[in-house]
Amino acid sequence: MSHPALARFPVVIEFDVGWSDMDSFDHVSNLEYFRYFQDARLNYILRTGWLDTKRDLGLGPILKSTSATYRKPVKYPDRVWVGARVVDLQVDRVTFEHILVSRTWDAVACEGTAVVVSYDYRGEGKVAIPESVRKAIEELEQHTK
Repeated sequence: MSHPALARFPVVIEFDVGWSDMDSFDHVSNLEYFRYFQDARLNYILRTGWLDTKRDLGLGPILKSTSATYRKPVKYPDRVWVGARVVDLQVDRVTFEHILVSRTWDAVACEGTAVVVSYDYRGEGKVAIPESVRKAIEELEQHTK
């Protein structure tokens, strides 16, 4: 189901690379990698209940920054695995690590990071990560060490 490089990632999702994911340079557009990472990160965030606290209390995640390092070009047709894990948990933010593994290459094709801040959408400012979310992150990450 997965690749050994993904063993330490508690959330792994799969995507089929679509023809429309490619750009005029005949490989997946850099924007698509960020969409893949975002979808994996959102899957992770859903598992922690962070979107529930946004709905109920107005305390949710907001993206501060993101980056990617491209290792191998991904092209149609391919199927990729995308992993998400938290590598740094602070009072008001988390840093996610992402990797994208290409089945065609049988290797990591892209690595990335994203910093997500805990944000009060009603008060419009950063806040501490809700304790229930923090515990859920710690539990998810505990199973991959």
